[in-house]
Amino acid sequence: MLMWDDVKRYRAVAYRSRRDLRVTTKEEAIAYVEERGFVMFWPIKGILMPSLWAAVVGDRTVPNDHDDPGHVTWGWKDSLLGQRRWYYAKILRRKATILSLNLAPAFYALSENFGSPEEDYIRQYRDGTLTVEAKAIYEALLREGPLHTLALRRAVSMTDRKAGYRFNRGLEELQADFKVMPIGVAEAGAWNYAFIYECVHRHHPELSEKARRIKIGEAQQILVNRYLRSVGAAQLRDVRKVFRWPKRDIQRALAALTASGKLVDNAEIEGKAGEWVVSSELSL
Repeated sequence: MLMWDDVKRYRAVAYRSRRDLRVTTKEEAIAYVEERGFVMFWPIKGILMPSLWAAVVGDRTVPNDHDDPGHVTWGWKDSLLGQRRWYYAKILRRKATILSLNLAPAFYALSENFGSPEEDYIRQYRDGTLTVEAKAIYEALLREGPLHTLALRRAVSMTDRKAGYRFNRGLEELQADFKVMPIGVAEAGAWNYAFIYECVHRHHPELSEKARRIKIGEAQQILVNRYLRSVGAAQLRDVRKVFRWPKRDIQRALAALTASGKLVDNAEIEGKAGEWVVSSELSL
């Protein structure tokens, strides 16, 4: 049986929330993402995951104050867009996620991209797995190349306020499926700030080839293992909240990782209900 204090101490190190381990520079932030494999940009309520925010300022709520020291992460993120030092987009839970470039192919292997990026989306649309808004946005980028948000809205005739939700939903859908990503910031709009978007297969042409070598089950095991190495211990529902895969796929990945000695299943934590899955790095 594990003690809950053991889990908290493990996460304080893995999350870098301990004061003496905090991330203080952009290069340290890049190294941290490479170390963890993937993190959220901000902490997400109800989601057990490390974040760049916590690694910089510790375990505290993100404030609205623009001058808060923790918001240095915003500048790092913007300056690295398009630099191919990490992969940033709205991926997990369709929220801002940062991936190491080494782990990005495993995520891409689980997407609906099958080797012909300029054709695959048509089949998805016909099968009902791609919305009409996402199709229009993707076709605009395919046709015209990188566009900032305002120009992209004009290109798909979604400039009025009522169309804002549909446009953002389509853009998030495309990011989560590794079809588009932000590659820079333009001085546009009322705030002189707008993301520039580009097709993933043009900005990261190597991803498709690297992902082709990874089978779906293998990709899921890679990602679940890296997740448990970050959080130390989790329950099945925690893993499902993060990845949103079918329950049977997660159970299959957990079983394979347990058989290989990378995880310990059916663990108990003192004072906590239910059964837990524990990374071997914590259980050792």
